[in-house]
Amino acid sequence: MTTVRSALAEATLYPFWLDNPLAPASEQHLVGRADADLVIVGGGFTGLWAAILAKQANPGRDVAIIEAGKVGHGASGRPGGIVSTSVMHGLSNANRIFPQDLAALERLGKVNLDGWSKTLDDHGIDADVEWSGEMTVAVGAGGLDELQEEFQLAQRYGHNVVLLNRDEVQAEVASPLFDGAMWSKERSGTVHPAKLAWGLKRVALSLGVRIYEHTPMTGVEDDGGTLTIVTHGGRIKAPRVLFATNAWNAGHKKIKTRIVSVRDRVLATEPLTAEQLSRLGWKNRQGIYDTRTQLNYMRLTRDNRIIFGGRVGYYFNNNTDPAGDRKIETYERLAGYFFNTFPQLADVKFTHAWSGPIDLTMRLAVHFQRYYGGKGLYAGGYSGFGVTTTRFGASIGLDILDGKTNPDLELDFARTLPNWIPPEPFRWIGAKTTMYALDEVDQKGGWRKLWINMVHKMGFPL
Repeated sequence: MTTVRSALAEATLYPFWLDNPLAPASEQHLVGRADADLVIVGGGFTGLWAAILAKQANPGRDVAIIEAGKVGHGASGRPGGIVSTSVMHGLSNANRIFPQDLAALERLGKVNLDGWSKTLDDHGIDADVEWSGEMTVAVGAGGLDELQEEFQLAQRYGHNVVLLNRDEVQAEVASPLFDGAMWSKERSGTVHPAKLAWGLKRVALSLGVRIYEHTPMTGVEDDGGTLTIVTHGGRIKAPRVLFATNAWNAGHKKIKTRIVSVRDRVLATEPLTAEQLSRLGWKNRQGIYDTRTQLNYMRLTRDNRIIFGGRVGYYFNNNTDPAGDRKIETYERLAGYFFNTFPQLADVKFTHAWSGPIDLTMRLAVHFQRYYGGKGLYAGGYSGFGVTTTRFGASIGLDILDGKTNPDLELDFARTLPNWIPPEPFRWIGAKTTMYALDEVDQKGGWRKLWINMVHKMGFPL
């Protein structure tokens, strides 16, 4: 039997998705002075979608992306890659934060995912998409109550969903932890996120977008009618700038007052053999979330690895490159949860383990921060739910930045901001206490439950 430590012994501390010979070569970094009609800071999903949508709407618009590292090497190259229609981190969360806008958000989410899928089809992006559905699994009696509420809400808004009891969910995916499930069967599934990012990069370039990689922004200058983005090797000026900087909060000092950078940790197993798969089931290959307070998510890859993630962490002052996450022992707890979830796979080993910052807000959903007299806008806060929502965030962000008017931009999600988050050291103290409580609240309750309830009342939906 494999132990947690031995299962991790040969794992590479790098995202499985990015460890791929298909990765495209880097574009030239910015040198000297340049101008554009629209500059996008950040070459992840939000930035790539914004560039593509801007060029599709106006082919003559001069659009440039600057990326501090390589396209897709931030949060966009690290997620589980589960696809759904939700643009507000799930239907229940949308109902929690914007109940009066729920019908509109459901409509926008379906339009967004259909547009996302059409772009992949139209441009031949092979990103290992599987329309296998999305399944939320209940762990414990409390999870079953959550599922029932989610199921009724999903039915009310026309989703093709089925509710599974314990025997039925075990027939789908065998785990002693799964007591029931809700399976959403349409407009949901899984994708290879790095292949998606690389495909979007190819499309952007084909449309005439200039992409400058290895070009970190070092400053922003407000010139009155334009903004100048200063980099290590150059300067680029534009009348409009979209800051697609995710958990890095770059673009304005106030962005971080609404964002916390937390670490999402993920594992990839070796490819499962046919015999190992037979122990597991999972013939329908759904993307899965569980209902625990410290949730885990999981899905299969094209070559039958399990991607398993969801143990978050926080480092002081939003540290986006902590030494602790470059140590294999950091992933032992997550590996332990994997084997608790699938004890029949005790002989499986991990090939990759990785971590990185995601942008968490009190809404758990995308929002838009306006700066520099409306010339600059930050679109972010996906809170780990951005694989398809980033297209929506880019679309709405561009409309706001360009001063467009339509009824959707008058909805609360587009006009308002998530609650303010305290600065350090209060942020670190609160985050550490909350993470500790989350790890044990389902088993031990006590002060942990009181603390989590207090955090809920402050606005954080844990």
